[in-house]
Amino acid sequence: MEASAGLVAGSHNRNELVVIHGHEEPKALKNLDGQVCEICGDEIGLTVDGDLFVACNECGFPVCRPCYEYERREGSQQCPQCKTRYKRLKGSPRVEGDEDEEDIDDIEHEFNIDDEQNKHRNIAESMLYGKMTYGRSPEDDESSQIPPSLAGIRSRLVSGEFPVGSSLAYGEHMSSSSLHKRVHPYPASEPESARWDEKKEGGWRERMDDWKLQQGNLGPENDDAYDPDMAMLDEARQPLSRKVPIASSKLNPYRMVIVARLVILAFFLRYRIMNPVHDAIGLWLTSIICEIWFAFSWILDQFPKWFPIDRETYLDRLSLRYEREGEPNMLASVDIFVSTVDPLKEPPLVTANTILSILAVDYPVEKISCYISDDGASMLTFEALSQTAEFARKWVPFCKKFAIEPRAPEMYFTLKVDYLKDKVQPTFVKERRAMKREYEEFKVRVNALVAKAQKVPLEGWIMQDGTPWPGNNTKDHPGMIQVFLGQNGGHDTEGNELPRLVYVSREKRPGFAHHKKAGAMNALVRVSGVLTNAPFMLNLDCDHYINNSKAVREAMCFLMDPQIGRKVCYVQFPQRFDGIDRHDRYANRNTVFFDINMKGLDGIQGPVYVGTGCVFRRQALYGYEPPKGPKRPKMGTCGCCPCFGRRRKDKHSKDGGNTNGPSSAIFVNSTLMEQGGVPPSSSPAALLKEAIHVISCGYEDKTEWGSELGWIYGSITEDILTGFKMHCRGWRSIYCMPKLPAFKGSAPINLSDRLNQVLRWALGSVEIFFSRHSPSWYGFKGGKLRWLERFAYVNTTIYPFTSLPLLAYCSLPAICLLTDKFIMPPISTFASLFFIALFLSIFATGILELRWSGVSIEEWWRNEQFWVIGGISAHLFAVIQGLLKVLAGIDTNFTVTSKATDDEEFGELYAFKWTTLLIPPTTILVFNLVGVVAGISDAINNGYQSWGPLFGKLFFSFWVIVHLYPFLKGLMGRQNRTPTIVVIWSVLLASIFSLLWVRIDPFVMKTKGPDTTMCGINC
Repeated sequence: MEASAGLVAGSHNRNELVVIHGHEEPKALKNLDGQVCEICGDEIGLTVDGDLFVACNECGFPVCRPCYEYERREGSQQCPQCKTRYKRLKGSPRVEGDEDEEDIDDIEHEFNIDDEQNKHRNIAESMLYGKMTYGRSPEDDESSQIPPSLAGIRSRLVSGEFPVGSSLAYGEHMSSSSLHKRVHPYPASEPESARWDEKKEGGWRERMDDWKLQQGNLGPENDDAYDPDMAMLDEARQPLSRKVPIASSKLNPYRMVIVARLVILAFFLRYRIMNPVHDAIGLWLTSIICEIWFAFSWILDQFPKWFPIDRETYLDRLSLRYEREGEPNMLASVDIFVSTVDPLKEPPLVTANTILSILAVDYPVEKISCYISDDGASMLTFEALSQTAEFARKWVPFCKKFAIEPRAPEMYFTLKVDYLKDKVQPTFVKERRAMKREYEEFKVRVNALVAKAQKVPLEGWIMQDGTPWPGNNTKDHPGMIQVFLGQNGGHDTEGNELPRLVYVSREKRPGFAHHKKAGAMNALVRVSGVLTNAPFMLNLDCDHYINNSKAVREAMCFLMDPQIGRKVCYVQFPQRFDGIDRHDRYANRNTVFFDINMKGLDGIQGPVYVGTGCVFRRQALYGYEPPKGPKRPKMGTCGCCPCFGRRRKDKHSKDGGNTNGPSSAIFVNSTLMEQGGVPPSSSPAALLKEAIHVISCGYEDKTEWGSELGWIYGSITEDILTGFKMHCRGWRSIYCMPKLPAFKGSAPINLSDRLNQVLRWALGSVEIFFSRHSPSWYGFKGGKLRWLERFAYVNTTIYPFTSLPLLAYCSLPAICLLTDKFIMPPISTFASLFFIALFLSIFATGILELRWSGVSIEEWWRNEQFWVIGGISAHLFAVIQGLLKVLAGIDTNFTVTSKATDDEEFGELYAFKWTTLLIPPTTILVFNLVGVVAGISDAINNGYQSWGPLFGKLFFSFWVIVHLYPFLKGLMGRQNRTPTIVVIWSVLLASIFSLLWVRIDPFVMKTKGPDTTMCGINC
């Protein structure tokens, strides 16, 4: 891919494809010279001798080498035109059915079925298990295949593994004294052979010596026993990560209290049910229903935290294993996705900082490709990305030269730290100042573009060459792709190569379902599969920059680990945020979820996918099942790419294919490459043409994209569904928490924005609950989803429904105070023990949870407060909107959370934005305040004997008011900076003292009248 190729726009269905250059007229994309493959449309290519490649010598039907080899390996092995069986050509590997040939053209590559990366990985795996082998001596199998790359290393492939590389059969002899023996001995029939009779004594003795060698009792004298290279190899054989169990002294008391709380809760509910309040049966029944639901919800939330674990990674071992000096870099490639929609709500400068942090990541540049999805087809985003690509040529070498952190310039230059610490280069100060000036100029250019975009011209936007912007109509435009940085033209100011940077805007037409963010992510999956096809993918929101430049390496420690990596579908990182006030008034950091719940899930089957900061295995998104053994499972097909496991049935077509139009042969071939990569014979022009095809709006019609493949459709919280489907197939996920946070983003600190964000999440959960993918009933057939993992997924879909009992329970204290009723009868001393034990168990659970997780008590309390605030506002509206959508078909629009910030620090925190979400909490708050005043006034009027029952009612009412305190503080805003607590107590005390004044009335003389004690009140 060339970076100067221009913007490619087109529609596959309309057979349109144009290339828009910077200052040139639009030119139609021409086919390459020479013959074109009749299967995939790519160029035929040449043979190793420079001749035109001919697949079939009988009819000469034009087929390129990748299609020829795919047809021989996976297809019918016949020419599509004359049906003659393809013969093996020079440079092609043998397949089943090939005739024995005497030529030695490429016999040395005969069994090289894996690429170089797989070769080194298998060598590393063999070294890991080499010391576990024992068995027959090397003389017993003179023709055994041993990779020459293992010469001199005390390890060997485990028996049963297919060796890679070349073998000893073609003349490279190796001393086997340094190699261990096979795991399995000869079959039972072999001892009867003459060779066994001749050597059975020597073979037995050698096997015994080898067994003693494994036990450390005997060993040959080696001069290189303390060779530092051997020590480095030993280090490379170690696992790349490990579980760090939480101390039993912290975990066992926590589990005991959970069990005790469960027993106490059962006794408490039994007592409540068996002792009704007859004079307030409605209040009692409502409270009982609420308490039973709270108990059920607590069980779903608590027990998935039964097996919490920590993890740590070893980045040095990753480098020793896959980045050996003098050898090609064997780290896997990674495609990074960034999605954006509206540049006015998601400022281009924020997106630019995210992209710059990606381009400067500490990873081999040829292994990184960054794809930007502009789902709003905005020319502002396009031009800002062009400016970002130019600034990256200066920013990336500066970051790598001085190893700065973080590598997002806005965050780096605003750090209030001593930037001279640990910087010994004399030129650092000078270059830093120069770079800061460059960044300020870059900001001016980007902000000028934003200011220009505020007013859209009547004729629409015009590009520099006079061509109308293809995305002027955001709901009806062709697909667009622009390669800003690539292998050709993508170099920094020092001449070093830069990672690829690709702009993508998928085609949109009226009448097609585009599926919002999930559809945009699936388009990126297909585009990247055609252009780069990395085996792993990292997705980020446009406001989540890479805070730790080694974040991708952290994920590779799990995904490329030969022991656990093959069954890991994704590695999820916690979300961390900038720009939040010190007290985190609205629980934006959400540390209870990320530091407690996610650690618990990591000990079961893995954390849920939370939408950003996640590194995926591409094969898992394609619908493959995890490998079950050394043999690769049989392949089925779902229409647009093959899937592991059983063949799925498609109601639309016999084979489940894309019957709406021709499917992409290049993309389908890319899905077969487990290690990723693009065929070297593919031309950039053909790849770009195919990339336009796979982002066309009709490509997904009558396929399983969105139902079985890629990001799953059906909810605005597509992240939960996507991770759930992978776990149901048997994959597991990993939770990675490096000491330096991997990614950081921005969060809405304003009350109204925060409630709207929570509303969107809760509405997505309600949609999942009513869909066919609901964890309550989906995925039981395979039995691959563990029960505690299912508990967690069920909890993520039903937690919005807790708003109904929570709203009723928050209203009960005020109703009791106003009606002089109560939800419980007078309790005895013995019954009061249930209440005391229940409250103690609740506090003990929380304290012990904080003890093993490291979460502060302030963060835990903020989470409890916002659980009530969000529960009676955003969650309640989510349930209502979800029911309207399911029952009446009334849909709600998805609103992008604004990423803009106020010029003043935390200025947005005090801004008041009215929304209907504020009505229920305000009503509950005022209701309880009125109830407190009414209850106290009633007790004053009735005397001291009424104060006893009042305390229980006041306790529950104050519980509600204290939980809603941050909400009240948000309502008050900044105003005259009067502390909110002063206002609250002023209102309460003023009301109480006013009532006392009226009751006592010490300065007013009593009027004379009849003596009521003598003749009664009616005298």
